[in-house]
Amino acid sequence: MLFNSVQFSIFFFFVTSIYFLLGHKYRWAWLLGSSCYFYMAFVPVYILILGGTIVVDYFAGIWIEKSEGRRRFFLLVISLISNIGVLAFFKYFNFLNENLSFLLHGAGYNNPIPFLSIILPIGLSFHTFQAMSYTIEVYRGNQKPEKHFGIYALYVMFYPQLVAGPIERPQNMLHQFHEKHEFDYDRVKSGIWLMVWGLFKKIVIADRLAIIVNVVYGNVHQYKGIPLLIAIFFFAFQIYCDFSGYSDIALGAARVMGFRLMVNFDFPFGTKNISDFWRHWHISLSSWYNDYLYEPLVIAKRNWGKMGLFYAIFVTYFISGIWHGAGWTFIIFGVLHGLAVIYEILTRKIRKRIAKLFNREIYNAASAIITFCYLCFTWIFFRATTVNDAFYVLNHMFTGIGNQVRMMFQHPSYAGDFLFVGKGLGSFTLSIIGILFLEISESILRKRNIMLWVFDRPTPIRYAIYYSITISVIVFGVFSQTKFIYFQF
Repeated sequence: MLFNSVQFSIFFFFVTSIYFLLGHKYRWAWLLGSSCYFYMAFVPVYILILGGTIVVDYFAGIWIEKSEGRRRFFLLVISLISNIGVLAFFKYFNFLNENLSFLLHGAGYNNPIPFLSIILPIGLSFHTFQAMSYTIEVYRGNQKPEKHFGIYALYVMFYPQLVAGPIERPQNMLHQFHEKHEFDYDRVKSGIWLMVWGLFKKIVIADRLAIIVNVVYGNVHQYKGIPLLIAIFFFAFQIYCDFSGYSDIALGAARVMGFRLMVNFDFPFGTKNISDFWRHWHISLSSWYNDYLYEPLVIAKRNWGKMGLFYAIFVTYFISGIWHGAGWTFIIFGVLHGLAVIYEILTRKIRKRIAKLFNREIYNAASAIITFCYLCFTWIFFRATTVNDAFYVLNHMFTGIGNQVRMMFQHPSYAGDFLFVGKGLGSFTLSIIGILFLEISESILRKRNIMLWVFDRPTPIRYAIYYSITISVIVFGVFSQTKFIYFQF
C-alpha cells in the first residue's frame, strides 16, 4: 500500500478515526493489527518473517536483562545473527552467489550453488536495523526490555515508518505507545499539512523528474552530453523529494495520532562537505551507523591512531553502501562517500588556510556547489543499473555538448526529440519549475515555520493557500502511483 495511493488515503482516515474512538488500552492492538494489514498489502506471506524476528528479539531483550557476562553477550549475538541472517539471505544471497560464480569460473570451476527466485521483503533493511537497535540498547543498559509483547511488536511494525523509516530508537518510541494521546486539532492540522507537503514533493516534483530520469537511465547508451547531464541533475532532486516526501508523510501520519518520529532530513542541499551532508540526510540511518558501528570501531582501533579513524570511516561507509543495495554500484557509492570524508580530514588545515583568503560567504557558496556536484557524481552509481552503465555516463556526459547546443538553436524540434528525451519542452519546464519552487520553499523554511505562518493567516487567505496547493497537485501531479525509491531497500 503506497502512501501516494487512494487506498492509503482511505486506510489512513479509517485507522486514525477508529484510533481516537477507541479507549486507550485498546489502541495498541488496533494499531498493530492495522500495521500488519498495511504490510501484508505488499506481500502477505512475508509477515511471517517479520513475526519470527519479532519473537526472537522480544525474548532476547528480556533474557539479556536477566543475564550477565558471556551469556548476556551470547544472547545479543543470537538476536543480531537472526536479524542480519534474514537480511543477508533475502537481500544478498544471489549477489554473493553471483560473485562466487565469477570467481570460480575464473579458476575453471562451476558454482554448484543454485540461484534462488526470492523477492526482497519490502523495507527489510529498515525494520531490521530498528529491531537491532532495541536489543543493542537493552544490552548496553540504556533501555529496559519491553515486557508487553504487543507493544514491542508495534515498535517494529508501526505502519508510518515500517517500510522506509525513519529508523527509530526504543528510547524515543516505546514509551509513546504507552502514553495516551488525546485528539488535538492543531496537532492534527499540522500533521495533515506535513503529509500534504510530502505528497506534493513526491507526485508533483519527484515523479515529474522521474519521467526524464527513467528514460535516460533506462537506456543510457542512447544518450550523450546534455541529456545525461539533465538526468544526473534531475535525479539529485528526484531522490531527495521522493525520500524526504515519504518521511514527511510518515512524520505527519504519526503526528496526527500524537506520535513523535525523529526528523530524517534537515535541508541537506547547501551543506558544505560530505560529512556535513550526512548529518542532514537520512539522519536516522547516519546516526544509527555512528552509534552502533563507527564509534565502536573507533574505540576498538584507538591504538591505530589516525589510521584507526580512517579504518572506521571506510568500513562504515562501505557497509552503508551495501545497506543501500546488493550491487557493486552501491558499494562504489558508499566507498566514494567514505573517501570524501577521509579527504576532508586530511585537508582540513589546508582548507582553513584557503578559506581565510576569500570572503566567507563566497567560500561557503563555492563549498556547497562543489559538494552538490560531488553528490551528483556519486549518485550516478546509485542510480545506474550496472557499473558499466555508470562509467558510460561518466565518460559521455560532456560529449558533443557544443554540437548539441548548435543543433538546438538551428532546429527547435531537436530539443524536444533528443535533449529532452522525447518528453518535450513542457515536461522539462515543469520539472525546472518544481525544482525552483522546492528551493524557494526550503529557503523560507530555513528561516521560519511556514505551517505556523499559514495557520496564523486570516481564513480566506488560509483556504486560498489550501486550494492552491490542492489544485497544483491535481493539475501538475503525476498519478502513476510509482513506488518510493527507498522501498527497494
